[in-house]
Amino acid sequence: MADSLLLFKRGPSRSTWLRARKARPHLILSYRPRRRLGRLRWRSRRRFRRRLLQAQAAGVDWREGGCLVSRAAAPRRPKTAAPSPRLAKDPAPSCSAILPIPPVRSAGSGRAVLLLPLGQGFTFSGICRVTCLYGQVQVFGFTISQGQPAQNVFSTYTHSRLTINAVHYSVHEKSKKEMKREARSLLRSYLNQDDRYCLMKNFSPLCSILLLERLKTSTVNFIISHPGLSYVFVQEIPTFQINSEYFALKSVGIRRERKKNGLRLTESAFSVMEELVSISCEEADGCPVILVCGSQDIGKSTFIRYLINQLLNSISCIDYLECDLGQTEFTPPGCISLLNVTEPVLGPPFTHQRTPQNMVYYGKPSCKNSFENYIEIIKYVFSSYKRESPLIVNTMGWVADQGLLLLIDLIRLLSPSHVVQFSSDRGRYMPDLSPSYVDSMDGLYTKSTSKVRNRGFHLAEFADSLEFADEEKENPLLFTGYKLMSVKSEFVSGKTPRNRESHNKVLRELAVLSYLGQLQPPVPKPLCPLHGLTPYQVPFNAVALRIIHADVAPTHILYAVNASWVGLCKILDDVRGYASGPILLAQTPICDCLGFGICRGIDMEKRLYHILTPVPPEELRNVNCLLVGTISIPQCVLKSQRGLEGTIPYITTDYNFKLPGASEKIGARETEETRKEKVHPKPKFYRKTN
Repeated sequence: MADSLLLFKRGPSRSTWLRARKARPHLILSYRPRRRLGRLRWRSRRRFRRRLLQAQAAGVDWREGGCLVSRAAAPRRPKTAAPSPRLAKDPAPSCSAILPIPPVRSAGSGRAVLLLPLGQGFTFSGICRVTCLYGQVQVFGFTISQGQPAQNVFSTYTHSRLTINAVHYSVHEKSKKEMKREARSLLRSYLNQDDRYCLMKNFSPLCSILLLERLKTSTVNFIISHPGLSYVFVQEIPTFQINSEYFALKSVGIRRERKKNGLRLTESAFSVMEELVSISCEEADGCPVILVCGSQDIGKSTFIRYLINQLLNSISCIDYLECDLGQTEFTPPGCISLLNVTEPVLGPPFTHQRTPQNMVYYGKPSCKNSFENYIEIIKYVFSSYKRESPLIVNTMGWVADQGLLLLIDLIRLLSPSHVVQFSSDRGRYMPDLSPSYVDSMDGLYTKSTSKVRNRGFHLAEFADSLEFADEEKENPLLFTGYKLMSVKSEFVSGKTPRNRESHNKVLRELAVLSYLGQLQPPVPKPLCPLHGLTPYQVPFNAVALRIIHADVAPTHILYAVNASWVGLCKILDDVRGYASGPILLAQTPICDCLGFGICRGIDMEKRLYHILTPVPPEELRNVNCLLVGTISIPQCVLKSQRGLEGTIPYITTDYNFKLPGASEKIGARETEETRKEKVHPKPKFYRKTN
């Protein structure tokens, strides 16, 4: 395809029709459309421009050496604008006469340079590594300045697209000529002379220049190696914007998106965020406890990520308490954790899995029918909060019936200084959680202040396992009030009541895959299938077992553990006194979880578990308990591993669904479609084979 671009005239012109016909002979119009070509409306001209772009993509050489500019690249003009003169041909054959705004220039294989004028943004999809060469930009609330380390940015198709915005920065009274000289000298290492000349023609004061590089990590490569998951990061969508910018961005692994597809926050969200950042930076009260609540799919997690990035622009670290079991932010699903966040979060949860400061494996994506255990675990994790930095608390989206009462208990338990409540016209109704409302309402396990005062109820049962400073020990759960901050959300989610569960399941599986990606060798080494990795051998008498989500007969415990996702935990009880195993626990302990793994097989002769985990050996020495919950290994891990020949372990099509409990719905008749291949543990233990 020719590198030069062509700009259409707005007024009627017979030469336009002649160029179109010569460019693509089979693009034939009848006499009437040909006569009315000069009077086409904007939409008709847009369709005609698409045909010309398709002709150019087919390799047509234009007879007149002009330049072709797509509608997204050409500056917009009102419908009443006068016809524009033809643009002069650029003397350099490798440069286009008119650059897109913002301009993008290729900087070699897998790299591109982006020029962003002040106040403009670049919305994109894909993943890349962003380095600010000159100026200052902001991505997802985090500011990247000149000289700072490069940041990995993930604008995936599972969430709203991210936008890189050029922001104001200090120039220290420099003239435009001095700034252009500095920018030109910085570009010498990345662009040739012609490209630098084309780029600097669009340079204006307070412009920012970015280097976009192709991002390759072992975790990303591991996720996209599974069939059907490559679309998460890179998606081939037919486009008519075939120009030099398109190929430059494609080499990086991203593509430009429309601004309407980008992340948008409401004015109320920005005002609340600004106030919270100001409060967190004050020395007098620099450790607020911020609890974020609201119904599901309303934008809470997006707001929290943006708030974390905004806070990291001013302070060095933020504490984060995860109370949402289904859609966890930094850990695999089914966990309640406390983390110390020191790096920005520039993507969805499955792109920034991190090791928490304290974590407990709950084992299920929902706390229904087990509220008391949920509260006890939150108390246990919250007790390790040192109150040295601001704390952000993420809560569940279940705010109806018992979920609302449980949220009231959490507010009384955590005593937040600020409660950010999300509401939406499309979401489920939720009453305003003002201090007076919470003070007058009964929770699941706590009573209102009036009942405590009049009937003698006590809140002391919550204070037993919490560790507070000396000045707070008198009455740690005395309700002192908080500031309610309301956010009106206009967040549009692609989820519906019919596909919400399947969509959330995909996100949970992506988080598990991201965690397993830590097992892969670093880039540029090739990926290694999980069945090719050497597992750890754990004796039966070295760890205790517990199935969290169901009562399993002791004779069937090993069937449930085999080929399962297990939490590697540390309990206070000593299990080394047993001569043989397995060692079974009668109750689910509340204990520290050091990580996760896969029970790849069980050797009954040597009485060994084969555990595959990325947890380092120095941490594994403390593991003495294995917990199994409802969080399962993604089916693609079992079904799509490369290099397997013959029968795939743990997978069979010969299965009797008529047995009680063999299907998800007991007593329901299975259809032919549901009798196809399903994944489940075989009644046989597979030993490790190298």
